[in-house]
Amino acid sequence: MRLVVLNHVSLDGVMQAPGRPDEDTRGGFVHGGWAVPNSDEVMANLAGPGRTPGGALLLGRRSYEGMLSAWNQRGGPFKDALNDAPKFVASHSGSTKLAWPNSTLLHGDVPEAVRELKQRPGGDLLIMGSGALIRSLLPHHLIDEFVLFIHPLLLGSGLRMFSDDGMTQLKLVDNVTTPKGVIFAKYQLGETDRQPSQSLASRRVESS
Repeated sequence: MRLVVLNHVSLDGVMQAPGRPDEDTRGGFVHGGWAVPNSDEVMANLAGPGRTPGGALLLGRRSYEGMLSAWNQRGGPFKDALNDAPKFVASHSGSTKLAWPNSTLLHGDVPEAVRELKQRPGGDLLIMGSGALIRSLLPHHLIDEFVLFIHPLLLGSGLRMFSDDGMTQLKLVDNVTTPKGVIFAKYQLGETDRQPSQSLASRRVESS
């Protein structure tokens, strides 16, 4: 399975709470829902639930709880896609309760568990939200592709997708600009950037 990140980010790299005002207010963040005004049919088609048939979801605990709760309240085809998909949830605690169907808990050495998941046949293993999980996996060279909706705004504050602890070379393989100025960009890692570093120690995953 390939590991693919699918997320909305602002031009200054913020990924916190793109969907609704109360999604994530950590750090006093007041711009929740910033991605909604830029939504249109083009974006919906690019991010639709049928984009990765036969795949699974990999989520941090916070993203798992917030995303599944919001879409089960809202209803619609994306709700069914989320509930039906196999879901793997990274958490510090082995006692974390998983409220939604088809969910499996990952704890302990999460990068190693993800490495084992990637050996399974099937479609993409998709990460949405889950910023801390993404940051913990990137140094282990486990992510194959970033699919980003880059919005034409500067938020100036909020949790960012990437940290400042190293350089990773990416290759742009596809891009589309929506009528509202959002850039849909697909980046892949080169083969040399996917090789695991033997000197990297396993990191605990902060749920996101």
